[in-house]
Amino acid sequence: MNDIVADRLDSHEIPVWLLRELRSDQAGETGAVAIYEGILWVSRDTKIRRFAEDHLRTEQSHLTKINSVLPAKSRSRLLPLWRAAGFVTGALPSLFGARAIYATIAAVETFVDEHYLQQIERLDREQLLPTVRELLADCREDEIHHKQEAEQAMGAGPQLVLRTWCRIVDFGSRIAVAIERR
Repeated sequence: MNDIVADRLDSHEIPVWLLRELRSDQAGETGAVAIYEGILWVSRDTKIRRFAEDHLRTEQSHLTKINSVLPAKSRSRLLPLWRAAGFVTGALPSLFGARAIYATIAAVETFVDEHYLQQIERLDREQLLPTVRELLADCREDEIHHKQEAEQAMGAGPQLVLRTWCRIVDFGSRIAVAIERR
């Protein structure tokens, strides 16, 4: 399914809980696109720019796929907020260098990995919408790869200031999901 966009589903085919989850996924992928745009806006480091450009393409693909299955009437109305938050989440650590960027990406992707896994497990339990499950599993696989790539590039774990920043990023991600699930 990596290259196949799932067919648009009717909102009547999708349980309310999943519509809310997909809306949170749309918000998250929108924020992810903006994170990499923020990194590219600030960083001049060739290696970082290549990392951000590669990941940006993947996140744009994820957003397209999520939008393909999320009915228009169920989409987030807060996308400008998530774009701004994502941009700042990418631009700010870029002012402090590569380790800060990689730590930020590792923190975000750790959260996203868990977030997608919860959705996949529930779809499995309820035996629902295998196409959506496959889409989420493909996205999750990419996010795990992004996390591993960032952790490897970062080297040693983040020090106190970066750990604090990463906790803030994780908390912000959790708040955004909670808002979009309503």
